[in-house]
Amino acid sequence: MTQIAAQLFTIRDFTQTREDFAASMAKIRAIGYEAVQVSQIGDIPDAEVKRIADDNGLTICNTHSSVDQLQRDPDAVIEQHRLWGARHVAIGGMPLEYRESEDGFRRFAAIANDIGGTLNAAGMTFSYHNHSFEFVRFGEKSGLELIFDETDPRYVQFEIDTYWVQHGGADPVVWIEKMQDRMPVVHLKDMVMIPPPAKSPPNELGRVDTDRRGDLRPQQAMAEVGEGNMNFVGILAACKRIGVEWYAVEQDICQRDPFESLAISYRNLREMGLS
Repeated sequence: MTQIAAQLFTIRDFTQTREDFAASMAKIRAIGYEAVQVSQIGDIPDAEVKRIADDNGLTICNTHSSVDQLQRDPDAVIEQHRLWGARHVAIGGMPLEYRESEDGFRRFAAIANDIGGTLNAAGMTFSYHNHSFEFVRFGEKSGLELIFDETDPRYVQFEIDTYWVQHGGADPVVWIEKMQDRMPVVHLKDMVMIPPPAKSPPNELGRVDTDRRGDLRPQQAMAEVGEGNMNFVGILAACKRIGVEWYAVEQDICQRDPFESLAISYRNLREMGLS
């Protein structure tokens, strides 16, 4: 079985009904994927999700679940993953209320330890998926370093997202290598610079993004693996060194049809030697 999985968040607009989910899984399998990560799908019964995946020859390798559900009803999460044959559970990010301070990151780490301990007792792993806000620094450490240092490696793993590490100004290879024995799944997407739009939208501060001359700036954008500027030779080599089990392709925002984006990433990864 190939180690490459499609993260279903990429095609979230096409997985909200049972019929669309079934059609999308057929497309995913036709591209060549043999595994998926379930995330942001519609209200489809768990047994139907499993049946449709099986009918299309797709393994459910892991998921993104919510912190709220994992705290409120971990038994339901465990039962769902046992039905799906998925032993890796991840969350898509830290809830907003913990992101603004060092104390918040430390409090979240304690919660992650509790969740991870529960899943570990059930024979499952628990991973944290990063974005770039975790690279805000609190004194000598970034937020992601705090989570890494404050969590028990027996209970908390990491699902490093290559794009978001780069977006945060850090080196994906360094962070992947830091995760020896703590990363069953990696998230792969590339970064490209695109020309500025004819009229730039305001940024989060309400200002148009310009350089010192007043010119509109090129923009960072997500791209298919191998179509951007990131060091994927080094990234894949580092993943191999630390024993990553699953390579999940995720592209939050696509510049083309998302199924085409998944196909390009899959083809490029196979050409890079990932099988």
